[in-house]
Amino acid sequence: MPRDPKPAPVAAAGAPSPVDLLTHRLHVLSKLTDRLSDARCQAEVGLPLGEARCLAVVGSMQPLSVNQLAQQVSLDKAQASRAAQSLSDQGLLRKLPAAHDARGVELKLTTRGRYRWRKLMAVIEQGNEQLFSVLPPDDRDRLAQALEQLIQHARRQCAEAAMLAGR
Repeated sequence: MPRDPKPAPVAAAGAPSPVDLLTHRLHVLSKLTDRLSDARCQAEVGLPLGEARCLAVVGSMQPLSVNQLAQQVSLDKAQASRAAQSLSDQGLLRKLPAAHDARGVELKLTTRGRYRWRKLMAVIEQGNEQLFSVLPPDDRDRLAQALEQLIQHARRQCAEAAMLAGR
């Protein structure tokens, strides 16, 4: 069956297509790397990507509260709480009473969790190396610096927008 012809552009002449904008390209890269990472994490560590990210962050920064975990992995508190509960149910995390908050908990790896965390970190490092192997080291460094600048700028913009919205 023949493919539909490419739709005619509606935008004004000379206007960039949304798919050519950097934000769209970053989104596409993010989705592609998520698919690759999820497949690797499922196959090699037995965890879906969201739980794997939570395990990686807790292992690297423990002890963490659920709120801190949510912030570090860019999840809302409910999603982070569900991931932490699943990891706890699998025996990979311990939930300990928080020292400063009677209602809160601190998340730490169990012995089994530390073993799985080491395996996961090797998978993450290998995936990063495979993805970025197409870039020379200097380009990798410049990209890392540029991304950090963009992340900080976007965080400031989000904070300003939240202030304007009264949140």
